[in-house]
Amino acid sequence: MEKNLDLWNAEKKRVQQQTVERHYNERDIWWCTLGINIGSEEDGTGKGYQRPVLILRGVSRNSCFITPLSTSQKKHRFRIPIGLLRGRQAVVLISQLRLIDTKRLVDKIGILDQGTFAKIRKAAKDML
Repeated sequence: MEKNLDLWNAEKKRVQQQTVERHYNERDIWWCTLGINIGSEEDGTGKGYQRPVLILRGVSRNSCFITPLSTSQKKHRFRIPIGLLRGRQAVVLISQLRLIDTKRLVDKIGILDQGTFAKIRKAAKDML
């Protein structure tokens, strides 16, 4: 599939210019402007190149480790089910863990329960 990197570049410039500070916490689920990425890296979708993500750990006021969410139910040890998200079964894609600037965060849409979050953190640590 051909990826339109020029459209993503325009959106990335818009995101970069934002001055709104996003306040986040571990376990939060946010819509995030992930953009168009390379190869098998998880992309955002739609006009804003967004995807829901789980905040795994804060690094600073302006950056945090996230992992994207998906509704694809493919079985894999790095895909951890988290239950329903807006009426659809969702999984966390641990293998896609990355550091982002909080300028990419768009809207908070939920908070993951502590038990499931603990399993995800353990899986992330075990992956490395």
